Amino acid sequence: MSECVETDVLIIGCGVAGGTVALRLADAGWPVTVVTRAADPNDTNTHWAQGGIIYQGHEDTPALLVEDIVRAGAGHVHREAATILAQEGPGLVEELLLERLNVAFDRTPTGALSLAREGGHGMPRIIHAADATGKAIDEALVQALRVHPKVTLLAGHTVIDLLTPAHHSLNRLDIYAPLSCVGAYIFDQSTGEVKRCVARQTVLATGGLGQIFLCTTNPSGARGDGVAIAYRAGARVINMEFVQFHPTTLYHPNAPRFLITEAVRGEGGRLVHADGKPFMHAYDPEWQDLAPRDVVARSIYHEMLTRDVSNVYLDLRSYIPEARIREHFPTIYAECLKYGIDITTDLVPVVPGAHYSCGGVWVDAWGRTTFSGLYTVGEVACTGLHGANRLASTSLLEGLVWGDRVARAIQDQGQTLPHCASETIPPWHQVSQTPPDPALIQQDLSAIKHIMWNYVGLVRTAPRLDRALRELRHLETEIERFYRTAALTDGVIGLRNAVRTAVLVAMAAWENRRSVGCHYRE
Repeated sequence: MSECVETDVLIIGCGVAGGTVALRLADAGWPVTVVTRAADPNDTNTHWAQGGIIYQGHEDTPALLVEDIVRAGAGHVHREAATILAQEGPGLVEELLLERLNVAFDRTPTGALSLAREGGHGMPRIIHAADATGKAIDEALVQALRVHPKVTLLAGHTVIDLLTPAHHSLNRLDIYAPLSCVGAYIFDQSTGEVKRCVARQTVLATGGLGQIFLCTTNPSGARGDGVAIAYRAGARVINMEFVQFHPTTLYHPNAPRFLITEAVRGEGGRLVHADGKPFMHAYDPEWQDLAPRDVVARSIYHEMLTRDVSNVYLDLRSYIPEARIREHFPTIYAECLKYGIDITTDLVPVVPGAHYSCGGVWVDAWGRTTFSGLYTVGEVACTGLHGANRLASTSLLEGLVWGDRVARAIQDQGQTLPHCASETIPPWHQVSQTPPDPALIQQDLSAIKHIMWNYVGLVRTAPRLDRALRELRHLETEIERFYRTAALTDGVIGLRNAVRTAVLVAMAAWENRRSVGCHYRE
C-alpha cells in the first residue's frame, strides 16, 4: 500500500507566494508540508525574476499605484485587489523581506533604498537586488524554510491530482457534498511511488505556464501544472487568454531565451534597429520605451514583420554609462558575454517571449477558491490584480501580499476543518510499469509549443485559433491515452498538464473576440 502523509497544511510550490504562506504559518507555530517538483527548491519562477519589487516612491500614495496598475491592465483590473496590494505591500516588504529575511536590496551612498522606475510606473518606486531580485528573495526564503522546525520540505515530488472526496472517496455518497479539497496525490520522482498526502488545508502555488510556448523566459517547470490540476478537479479558471509576452529576451542561436529586464529601459536603454535608430516613439509618443509591456511587445513584433528581420536590439551603450551598466546589470552582462555580446559596447539582439499568465484559478481577496479547503496564490491564481496586462514588478509583491493573506485566512479558520479519514481515499493504482519513451514526450511538447507560438501568440486571428484548438484537442486525446498506459514520470505528468493548459488558453482566446491588453485579436 502506498504511503499516506497527513499534515495540517499542504503547500504545493515554494516560490515567493508558497514560501511566504509556509513561513508565515510556521512562524505562527503551524506545522506545514511544502512540496516542489524541482530537485532544488530554489528552481522557481521567483528565482529567475530579474526585475524588482514595488516598494514606495517619494510622495507616492496607494491611489497613485492603483491608477498605474489599472492603466497597465487595460481597465480590466479588479480594483479591490489593486487597492489591497497598494495598501499592504510596502509594509510587508519592510516586515518580511527587509527585517525577517534581510534581503540585500540596492542602496544609495546614504544607505537609503535605491528606487528605480519601470515601464507603466508614474514614478520611481521599484527596489532591486542588482538584476537578480528574485534570486535574492528566493534564496533567503528557501533558506529560512530549510532550517525552520515547523517546515517539512519535500523536493523532487510532483503533484498528480488534487484529492477531492467528490472524485476519490470510497464512500460514493460524498459525491453529493459541496466541493472540497483534502490534499493531493504526489509522485516521488526518486522512488516512483505515489503518496497520498491528506491535509486540512491545501495551497496551490505552482507558478506559471510559459513553457507551453516556444519562446519563454520561464524555467522548465513552468508547464501550467497548477491550472491544469485545479481545472480537472472542477475549480473555476478565468482570464486565461491574457498571457503577457516580455518584450525583450536575448536572441541568439545558441542561447536560451534569457530575460533582459525592463529595468534596462528604466535606466535609459532604448529599443533600436541595427542602425541604432529608436522606434518606440512611433507607437507610444508619451511613454516610448517605457510603455506597458503589451504595447512594447507588439511594437517589436510589428517592426520585425514590416522590416522582415528576425529581431530588434536594445541599446545600452549610447544611453547608460559603462560603470552603471556593470554595477546594475551584472547578471545580464555576464550572461550575454558568454555568447560574445558585450552590452557595454554592443547592441543586444532581442525578441519577445512568453513571460507571465495574468489569468489562472479564480480566488477571492483572501486566496480562497471555489473549493472548501483549497487556496491558490501567486501566478497560478487570478486575483484580478493584473487585469488584461501585468504592470512591471507587481508579481513578486502579489506573491508576498497574498501569501500573507492566505496564511492569515488559514489561521483565522483555525483547525475547524476535520482531517479527511485517510482510509476513505484509495491508494494510487498504477496501471502500467512500462517506462514512457522520452522522445515521444519531447515530440508532443514540441508540438504544443509550436502550435501555441504560431497560433496563440502575440497576435491572434480566428483561423489561427480554430486551427490551434483542433490540433490541441487531438493531441490531448493522444496524450491522455499515453498517460494512462505508461508508468508515471515527472515528464508524463507535465506533458498532460501542458496540453490541458494550452487548450484552456486557446479556448479563452477564441471566446474573447475583443482585443484588450495582452490579448490581441487581428
